[in-house]
Amino acid sequence: MLARYLPVLAWGRSYNRQTLVNDGVAAGIVTIMLIPQSLAYAMLAGLPPEVGLYASILPIIAYAIFGTSRTLAVGPVAVISLMTLAAAGSVAPPGSAEFIAAALVLAFLSGLMLVLMGVLKLGFLANLLSHPVVSGFITASGIIIATSQLKSILGVGASGEAMPELLATLWQNIGTTNLPTVAIGVGSLAFLFWVRKGLKPALMRLGVPARPADLTAKAGPIAAVVASTLAVIAFDLEERGVKVVGEIPQSLPPFTVPLFDPGLWQQLLVPALLLSVIGFVESVSVAQTLAAKRRQRIDPDQELIGLGAANIAASFSGGYPVTGGFARSVVNFDAGAETPAAGAMTAVGIAIAALFLTPLLASLPIATLAATIIVAVLSLVNFAAIRNVWRYSRADFAAMAATILVTLGFGVEPGVVAGVLLSLALLLWRTSRPHAAIVGRVPNTEHFRNVDRHDVITDPRIVTIRIDESLTYLNARWLEEHVLEVVADRPEVRHLILMGSAINAIDASALESLEAINHRLADAGIKLHLSEVKGPVMDRLRASRLLGDLTGRIFLSQDNAFAALVSSADDEGVEPRDDPWLARGLI
Repeated sequence: MLARYLPVLAWGRSYNRQTLVNDGVAAGIVTIMLIPQSLAYAMLAGLPPEVGLYASILPIIAYAIFGTSRTLAVGPVAVISLMTLAAAGSVAPPGSAEFIAAALVLAFLSGLMLVLMGVLKLGFLANLLSHPVVSGFITASGIIIATSQLKSILGVGASGEAMPELLATLWQNIGTTNLPTVAIGVGSLAFLFWVRKGLKPALMRLGVPARPADLTAKAGPIAAVVASTLAVIAFDLEERGVKVVGEIPQSLPPFTVPLFDPGLWQQLLVPALLLSVIGFVESVSVAQTLAAKRRQRIDPDQELIGLGAANIAASFSGGYPVTGGFARSVVNFDAGAETPAAGAMTAVGIAIAALFLTPLLASLPIATLAATIIVAVLSLVNFAAIRNVWRYSRADFAAMAATILVTLGFGVEPGVVAGVLLSLALLLWRTSRPHAAIVGRVPNTEHFRNVDRHDVITDPRIVTIRIDESLTYLNARWLEEHVLEVVADRPEVRHLILMGSAINAIDASALESLEAINHRLADAGIKLHLSEVKGPVMDRLRASRLLGDLTGRIFLSQDNAFAALVSSADDEGVEPRDDPWLARGLI
């Protein structure tokens, strides 16, 4: 029971020297990558840069204790940083003491919600957000984040949470562009894009093995940080208007207590919930993908507790909301991390950097951090997914496109709300109008298929409807209308079979509809039969009066039902009319 809530007790039993070495190597590489990212994402969130370092220490350790993924790297991420800026910015100016206090409260509320959801085993709620909607939201957020960082690349002022405002303020201030800043920003962008795409092939051509070449390329941002910092110092670019990070306190994370202000908590409650849901969906998607590659598994409910513990730890250590990051997790995986201990070692590395290396970062240009963010978030922009969804499902594309447009036009919080509502609306719409097919028997087999897709054997006195969805209050009325419409178009029908092979549940509303269908068909001289009803569904039906009132029979298989009812209709002397699909000799 203890290991259920403390996964560290499970993987810790088999920890050995080789695992320690592998975790240590991965931790070193991720630490190098995480230092500039932590600074950049904190500034994206409107917070002092050291807050990014603080959010990368205790939260990682908390997740290592409570999380189930062996390779997920927890910390500040771009989308959550942008959502933090939007939420905390609604109650205080970015960078102010009140803003920082709001960020701590956001982390605390988010952590409490995640832990509560995990204890109540509500991990399945993440499934309410469809993948196209999540993909659309992340794509739109990536575009907004990249656009918001152009002000730092150009050295101009700009503000806004949505694209129209961002573009308008950028255009208004374009005349104040700082050329040295542009040189550093554009140079860093070009270098980082080349590192991402071209450094690995170049190293491999020089004889470097694939894995070291890949890991070296992923550590490329450190080279940009070092080169641009040296350029600022050597050419005294700060005096020429290049904005730098400035002094960063040399210290471990402070002990902080989230402000208990009922009014503030009420204002941040909904943003914290949205942030929790998006953070969990992003994190669990990465964790499941990486776990599958090693034939491991994660527990979504325990992941909620792990991420909740990480956010609570962030709120008590001067941080802000965190979640599992895609890029860092992939690097952690590729570098050979075997257990969450690699994350704990990364936290130690960040703590050492916070204590001893921050003076070296004082002259780091903000333009370089902006370039780091842009390169990182543009990997989230997936136009291919938009094209694929368009080809596959127009309904999913409509939900995806609406999420993108709302996010771009009005900001991340309206985008999240729109995404949730559209996902639910799409689910309800599909459930309320399930696919149903009239089926017939495939010649020389016992299989029954859609008459509109196959040449099958049918009998005009018998109609079989296969419902490809559970029957609930959402589609109960539709079921009545559909069945009555089918028999109205077929005056020769004497038997109607509901084929239940795809029905996994029937709720009380649908049961009442079935009873109504049974009585209405009886009034029309038609018997209602059921076939291939699943065991759990039959168990529920036995507790109802439907089976006692049923005018027809219940058949184990559709083939038995069809054969028996054809014979019954023959015995009743009801002659079939001409039917182009009828082949009586094969029955």
